[in-house]
Amino acid sequence: MFGRLAGWMEATGADAALVTHPVSIAYLTGFRAEPHERLMALAVRPDRAVLVVPWLEEEAACAAVRGAEVRAWRDGEDPWAAVEAALGRPRRLGVEKAHLTLASWERLREFLVGAEPVDVGAEIRRLRARKTPEEIARLERAAGLTDEVVGRVLRELEPGRTELEVAAALDLAVAAGGATTSFETLVQSGENTARPHQPPGGRRLRSGDLVLVDAGAAWEGYRADLTRTVVLGEPPDARQRELHRLVLEAHDAAVAAVRAGVTSGQVDEAARSVLRGAGLGERFIHRLGHGLGLEAHEAPSLDPGGGTVLEAGMVVTVEPGVYVPGWGGIRIEDDVVVEPNGCRMLTRTGRALRPAEL
Repeated sequence: MFGRLAGWMEATGADAALVTHPVSIAYLTGFRAEPHERLMALAVRPDRAVLVVPWLEEEAACAAVRGAEVRAWRDGEDPWAAVEAALGRPRRLGVEKAHLTLASWERLREFLVGAEPVDVGAEIRRLRARKTPEEIARLERAAGLTDEVVGRVLRELEPGRTELEVAAALDLAVAAGGATTSFETLVQSGENTARPHQPPGGRRLRSGDLVLVDAGAAWEGYRADLTRTVVLGEPPDARQRELHRLVLEAHDAAVAAVRAGVTSGQVDEAARSVLRGAGLGERFIHRLGHGLGLEAHEAPSLDPGGGTVLEAGMVVTVEPGVYVPGWGGIRIEDDVVVEPNGCRMLTRTGRALRPAEL
């Protein structure tokens, strides 16, 4: 990875790079940590890389880091002194502009007088977007556990449980499988399903409700993301069946469109055109999907009209949805690996409306 950054530095004329986003550091070094308010930074020069960490992370960093020297600083010391020693005096410095704070840049300028910043964040995101076989194996393991957990919890749904209780059951099942959750688990019921990002609350599930679950397990840092919508108790009514059928048709049309060489906008349009043709275009209120990896949302983004060209090895979600305020919403989401002539599904939970049929 550092060799590829060295190539970027040569191409851009950067003398060094300072990587500060913990996810970027994890990708480049293998060390995952959340330093909170303490400084953690990776200084990369053409001839070496130095990871500056808080002292309390030193042992874990030394055990995990690949290809970089570890330097630790103690509480009470100035961590920027270690950064200064590691960077030297670059004239042009790569920084993650989307992550580096203004306060940190002002501190850097105290010892890098006149240094010109150039964004290295875009290059790191580009590298991360195309997964290695080892990364895909971790994502596949995460997806398999997510399938198992979501399928089992949905089959055990019953009226009277709150959304929060179902979310807790999902989180506990992920932990029992030896993984962590990819993000805050979403469980919505009834009219709440029309609000895509509403967190679970105290509403109790009722017979006949639409119940939407958006959950994922993370394995060794790599995150799966799965959404299923079911009807609890009673058989689905005609409107529930029709909208679910249309969302599933849009989902499958998008999956069929995924392959290396197509644009993100073309894949989005494959799903959007189905719903638009059914008069539901205005009810599909978000992009089709997003990349997966060390973050639950990363590059590429499958936006309407997006021009990103998909490459083999990218892993993305496909998640069309229809949302009707006051009635409810239906979303179906799967994770797929982009391949030269199509894609491979990582998530395999059934898409039926009845939990018993999953």
